[in-house]
Amino acid sequence: MTNPENYIKVIKGDITKIKVDAIVNAANTHLAGGGGVDGAIHKAGGKTILEECREIIKRDGCCIPGNAVITNAGDLPAKYVIHAVGPVWQGGNSGEKTLLESAYLSSLRIAEKHGLKSVSFPNISTGVYSFPKEQAAVIAINTVKRFLENLDFEMNIIFVCFDDLNYSLYIRMLELMD
Repeated sequence: MTNPENYIKVIKGDITKIKVDAIVNAANTHLAGGGGVDGAIHKAGGKTILEECREIIKRDGCCIPGNAVITNAGDLPAKYVIHAVGPVWQGGNSGEKTLLESAYLSSLRIAEKHGLKSVSFPNISTGVYSFPKEQAAVIAINTVKRFLENLDFEMNIIFVCFDDLNYSLYIRMLELMD
């Protein structure tokens, strides 16, 4: 794909209200819902998402950091939810950067496999997992950009920022790409 930056957008808002093929959930290893984005997605999407997550956990045991799985989107306006498990920040010397990149790549590969044309991402690991927001923004945007450069079809990516700091960081990073 040429000019991947034409397919990357940043908005400030609520990811549960975005109408796309898939929204990405910043999930925990047990796919059990929780706080932040994860809790909001499970609450807005209804019980069918959690039921499908429980089946995945029953089958696989857990979803380890850096990986992702896909479920239905329940009552959300999206078609699917891709549950990506990001790393908990432990100071930066425990492979956190690689795991965060892997969480984004795993989500994108699932989207590609399912032929999805639009995906929205939250700011994975920057809430209770305490990943430094600026580093996370650089990793997220660079990972998505590299992935789109090698994709055979057009995929629109929307970074949905809930807070002002992430929103301004992502806008600045995108402007630097131009």
